[in-house]
Amino acid sequence: MELDEVIFNRISVRYYEERSIEEEKLKELINSAIRAPTASGLENWLFVAYRDENLRRRIHEMIYEAHAEYYRAYGLPEEKIEKLKTKIFEKGMYKAPIYIGVFIDKETRFLKGEGYKEIEFLWSVESAAMAIENLMLKAVELGLGTCYIGVTSLEKYQRELRKMAGLDENWYLVGLIPMGYPAEKIIPRPRRKSLEKVLKIV
Repeated sequence: MELDEVIFNRISVRYYEERSIEEEKLKELINSAIRAPTASGLENWLFVAYRDENLRRRIHEMIYEAHAEYYRAYGLPEEKIEKLKTKIFEKGMYKAPIYIGVFIDKETRFLKGEGYKEIEFLWSVESAAMAIENLMLKAVELGLGTCYIGVTSLEKYQRELRKMAGLDENWYLVGLIPMGYPAEKIIPRPRRKSLEKVLKIV
């Protein structure tokens, strides 16, 4: 598969088949993820694969709870939030055979001193985000689907995800990735903004 084909066939997949992901494919995904650039060469990332059935059931519930909180904060009417609840629990949206939590260690730093703490945190988040993109593109090549979930990084949810993984508070969840074999047709969609609107040459 050519790189362009991989990039343009990556979409957010929200429905998955029940079959599990092979161990070898999981290792290939993480091996591709850690080839991403990493600020100051810190490699202060950790990829937690949540495969236990009970943990996955709770994570699926958590994804709904986090979305509901997010949409309430946005002002979405309760009837629309109820529709989302139906999609998630009755139709199985985001119900995946595996979830990948991508964490960074906030205490692993290159520059010492309080003045650099915020920028180093941002660099670490950027490094993890690039690793997530590598993982998602590799997933396309392997015939898998993924979806980036940001709302579970709200503090109470990430606290629970840390606890599930036995991690200390210094670990920050950058994103949660449901992953599996797609149960929906892959139809690449165009971006809303044209190239001319997002490119500025000076």
